[in-house]
Amino acid sequence: MKDRLSRFGYMLGRNIKVYFKDRLTFVFSLMTPLTLVVLFLLFLRGVYEDSLVNSLPEGFELSKKVINAFTGSWLFSSIMTTSCITIAFCSNMRVDDKLKKTLRGFEIAPISKFSLSLSYTISNFITTLLICTIVLVISMIYLAIVGWYLTFVDVLIIVVDMLLTVIMGSLIISIVGVFINSQGALSGICTLVSSMYGFLCGAYMPISSMGKGIQNFVGFIPGTYSTVIFRQAYMNGILDEIGKDVPAQAVDAIRKGFDCEYYFFDHKVAPWVMYVVVIVTIAVLLAIYLALNLRVKSKAADNKNVGSKI
Repeated sequence: MKDRLSRFGYMLGRNIKVYFKDRLTFVFSLMTPLTLVVLFLLFLRGVYEDSLVNSLPEGFELSKKVINAFTGSWLFSSIMTTSCITIAFCSNMRVDDKLKKTLRGFEIAPISKFSLSLSYTISNFITTLLICTIVLVISMIYLAIVGWYLTFVDVLIIVVDMLLTVIMGSLIISIVGVFINSQGALSGICTLVSSMYGFLCGAYMPISSMGKGIQNFVGFIPGTYSTVIFRQAYMNGILDEIGKDVPAQAVDAIRKGFDCEYYFFDHKVAPWVMYVVVIVTIAVLLAIYLALNLRVKSKAADNKNVGSKI
């Protein structure tokens, strides 16, 4: 048992070290949050400010501090929700080792295939979580500078949602990675996830501004609910602040228009339901992950028995 844990710990540490030593992989992992920051500074900031101002009843105005806090909260809720998934896809060392044929050497080493697979998944979770934590800290510093309206509970919800979404992202890439056998397939999937997920989860534009069909469609994507949880945690405080000077009806319209609420086929989804969806999704992904690894283990045992008979 001690030797098994030692070998598992070695693989876990090795995967994390290799990831951070590979500067190109690290840079690609940061592309999503950096892209969103650039888009925000060049294009989206003014759009969000105008949308907020136009949502106000005639005769009502907001201070620059409140506007900056609002747009900053929207920005970082978008960055967090996309980073937890896309960074997990870009930082998976198993796919990289598989394509470089390094994985073959580890598969004949004195470590079980399940432990090997688990070391990749956990190291992917750790590296993704570390980068997302850096993004989280940056968001906290930014909001502290432009306008802090978060409560302790809000920050706690953000952290919990980050953990759940990173787990979900790590399990998805661990499952998908089993079927990736070329660099082109890996690049294509990473590009598709980075672009499509950011669009469908409402990172680039609010879900409420999409067509009714797309709004209903994204309700079948579990990541949508983790996105709304991030939105609520980041923006509830600033919306409460806006509500001190603006009628409640206008604040409700802003809350709905900026995805702080989600309606699935015109039915408002309660916050607890969103958590249930995310947790159940993780449970299903975990079951698929275990089934795939047990299948691989069973195949390896069958091959070994055949070889011994020969």
